[in-house]
Amino acid sequence: MTDYDDDKPKPRGELTLQVIPLPSDTNANGDVFAGWLVKQMDIAAATMAGRISQGRNATVAMDRMEFLSPLRVGSQVGCYCELVDIGRSSMKINVEVWTLDRTARTPRKVTEGLFVYVAIDEHGRIREVPEQNL
Repeated sequence: MTDYDDDKPKPRGELTLQVIPLPSDTNANGDVFAGWLVKQMDIAAATMAGRISQGRNATVAMDRMEFLSPLRVGSQVGCYCELVDIGRSSMKINVEVWTLDRTARTPRKVTEGLFVYVAIDEHGRIREVPEQNL
């Protein structure tokens, strides 16, 4: 988690995925499963990694997950992705999750995490990430 963004309540990165959790995504207490949310974050980051790598990629690590507040059924969930670093074959993507509850007027941050991907070829072997024009 970063200290400098807590006083600025707005997402960093581009909106890559937006979903709404359903009752089937909850545990016995009615809270949305953390695993469901991590899955959405992985889908969002993999989408960005696919655009950057111009092909297949694989998740190799997740880091720095902290859940700041609960996620409620029926709320709008937005995954915002920001490219942090590109290596020869790897990409580090930070994902912030923000939610807008059904009765709320302002979104709130739920969690963030750093996801690492490697570009792979059609045989599943690591390959180079194409040069980027940033």
